[in-house]
Amino acid sequence: MFESLSEKFSSAFATLRSRGKITPADIDSICVEIRQALLDGDVALDVVDSFLAQVRNESLIALPGLQAGSNQAQAIYDIINKALIEILGGQERRIRMAKKPPTVIMLAGLQGAGKTTLAGKLAKYFL
Repeated sequence: MFESLSEKFSSAFATLRSRGKITPADIDSICVEIRQALLDGDVALDVVDSFLAQVRNESLIALPGLQAGSNQAQAIYDIINKALIEILGGQERRIRMAKKPPTVIMLAGLQGAGKTTLAGKLAKYFL
């Protein structure tokens, strides 16, 4: 699931980078692509709509002050990245280890989302 979402985001950014001068129509176009990718990834509609409203507004505000070329695409990418981080919590959180083992970490997700792989990576990291 995350590979598919990542591929769709990469494709949307590649399209954006290929543009010479980015227009408001290009921003609307990438918002449509991102919306579809997030909805395909089972992200809640309210979350998608608020995320895209924030991205669109910040992008349209920043667009007039940006030079044409990769600078524009990178700035839009940074706006999207910042909004994603904000929606996901906006800060790093440390795992609190139990004073008396074992430390229990609950992993939740759909089939094929990578829970078992993540459990293995966590085990390797903490051992």
